[in-house]
Amino acid sequence: MKITRKQTIGENLLYVMVWSAIILVPVLNSQMMSEMHVNIENVLIAWRQIAPYLLIFCVHNAILAPRYMLRHRYWKYLFLNILLITGVFALIYLYELYISEVTEEGGVPDVGSFTNLEMYWNVALAAFMTSANSGIKLMYQSIRDEQQMEELKRQNLQTEMDYLKYQINPHFFMNTLNNIHALIDIDAECAKETVIELSKMMRYVLYDSGHEKISLNHDIQFLENYIQLMKIRYSEAVDIRVNYPANIPQSISIPPLLLIVFVENAFKHGVSYTSDSFIHIDISYTSEKVKCTIENSRHELADKRHHAGIGLINVRKRLELIYGERNYTLRTEERPETYYVELVIPTLNA
Repeated sequence: MKITRKQTIGENLLYVMVWSAIILVPVLNSQMMSEMHVNIENVLIAWRQIAPYLLIFCVHNAILAPRYMLRHRYWKYLFLNILLITGVFALIYLYELYISEVTEEGGVPDVGSFTNLEMYWNVALAAFMTSANSGIKLMYQSIRDEQQMEELKRQNLQTEMDYLKYQINPHFFMNTLNNIHALIDIDAECAKETVIELSKMMRYVLYDSGHEKISLNHDIQFLENYIQLMKIRYSEAVDIRVNYPANIPQSISIPPLLLIVFVENAFKHGVSYTSDSFIHIDISYTSEKVKCTIENSRHELADKRHHAGIGLINVRKRLELIYGERNYTLRTEERPETYYVELVIPTLNA
């Protein structure tokens, strides 16, 4: 993942900066002591004494920490880390003993360097260094885990939103196909034109609705096409009114397939073949929000079938995922002879 790569680069950059400073200190120290020229001999001696720590760090950072410590194999990690540190300094100690036997002076020149300590102090210093390296690795690992968890949560939320969104579509198409089926026996030519209109709506659902946001203009056109299909089934006896501003800017955007749920429910539960029925839809907007109100007639049979339905439940879940619990308004009201829905959502400006 990109997050993991960025964190790894940041961690490695930190190590490079620290070790670059450590390696440069003997040069700067020699420059200050000699005032005019860098004492190359002292610098090389200091680097020689730094080298065991650098070797231990490289092995610990590249092998021991990632393979054992970060995988929670702590006992094996501790054993190998102690073995690495004591092994490196034991070899150095044996090497210096050998050198002291073949030279007259013996030992190591007493010059400025990072460490001029006994072996047990070198071991303790190296153990502190590897502990610091482990702490840094654990810190970056914690950051990586937290960011990956956030990314996973975001992906899960997106998956859930997609599921809730497309769960609505089969219900919508089932209703529309029923309308076309009823039309075939009445007017075959009109049914053919309706199939063409339905194909346009399917294109919207399959392609445009896959985006996080869609222009309000485009979504209203989708509603208009749906309403025209429903008018074929219910005839002109149903009073259907749709009011919305002309010339809505393309920058005013909303999540796709939200409004259709309320319109669909209004037709499903607000229209009767035997009683006067109406559906009134009003859509307005500002630069900050979009408001949609839908009022439709109520009938006893529709009430028995329960007005809310799975569509409204799913759309409420989608709204909570997109906007949070307090950043939108969805109000439903059952009046004596009508059912009223009010939706206010923030605009998703393009």
